[in-house]
Amino acid sequence: MIDFRSDTLTRPTSAMLQAMHNAPTGDDVFAEDPSAVALQERCADLFGHEAALFCPSGTMTNQIAINVHVRPGDEVICDRLSHIYNYEGGGIARNSGASMRLLHGDRGRFTAAEAMAEINPADSHYSRTSLVCVEDTVNKGAGSVWEMQQLSELSQACKAHHLPLHLDGARCWNAMVQRHGNSVPDAAAWKAYGQLFDSISICFSKGLGAPVGSVVLGSKPFIEEAHRTRKVLGGGMRQIGGLTAACMHALDHELPRLSEDHRHAQLLAAALNNSDAIASVETVQTNIVIVEVANGESAEFFVAKAAEEGIACFAFGPTQVRFVTHRDLTLSVIEEACSRLAALK
Repeated sequence: MIDFRSDTLTRPTSAMLQAMHNAPTGDDVFAEDPSAVALQERCADLFGHEAALFCPSGTMTNQIAINVHVRPGDEVICDRLSHIYNYEGGGIARNSGASMRLLHGDRGRFTAAEAMAEINPADSHYSRTSLVCVEDTVNKGAGSVWEMQQLSELSQACKAHHLPLHLDGARCWNAMVQRHGNSVPDAAAWKAYGQLFDSISICFSKGLGAPVGSVVLGSKPFIEEAHRTRKVLGGGMRQIGGLTAACMHALDHELPRLSEDHRHAQLLAAALNNSDAIASVETVQTNIVIVEVANGESAEFFVAKAAEEGIACFAFGPTQVRFVTHRDLTLSVIEEACSRLAALK
């Protein structure tokens, strides 16, 4: 089976497993795990922030950041396609007692003017608008990438309104590589990007291929509060050096190869465009391909039909299906998948 369901399916390479095995460890609850400290410091420096905190998942880093930014009864502005709205179990309401104001942007991306128009009046009849969140790349937007100018304008507008701006950057690695001609940007570019946001969530278990792990970034006072929230959510961990060493290895060895996933996604999209079973393919920018099924069929029907041809994909709506390219799918495997998919009726 050729599995396109998600880039979370990647398994650690032998080199990553060796790095995990060799990692020095300590008790992270006491902030004494040297491998965790090294990863946190590296991530904070990369994005130009003061501090960072390792967590098990991107959902936890997002939920921690939101919890630190808001109070019960507040409101969070985000796009209707956002992961924090669709795929985090209603965590904003459950964990932070906040509500959400949804925008209808362009594949998950919106303008500063659109966001600022949704700020509630300073009146006790309304919830207090306390946070704006963006996702880059946008998962449900077919891996869409924000323009830096658009993010810069949004960041400036948020600052003018004293609103913090949070980035769900689970696949920001893909976004940055795509923006810079499918190559890894230099240190200045990472810092310029990071400085647009008051807090950032980054993930290592998707395109970077680590088995687990995300990091939340922010100022020192912000991360101190994040540490408290992580404890309350049960996210305190002990000897996590092996996990953080996998993430460190991913930064060194997996980040430079993300452009391969992007090229493979383009090949896949071309094959799907030639399939009679597909009505349309959304514009592909990174490693996510979303298609609209043809002939009035359901997404579930298409997924079952693809499975008969040895292709695993993911129903992403009533008539939409998602494919995600990743490290464990080599060029030869992609070419074989393209051949099978193009023949689907």
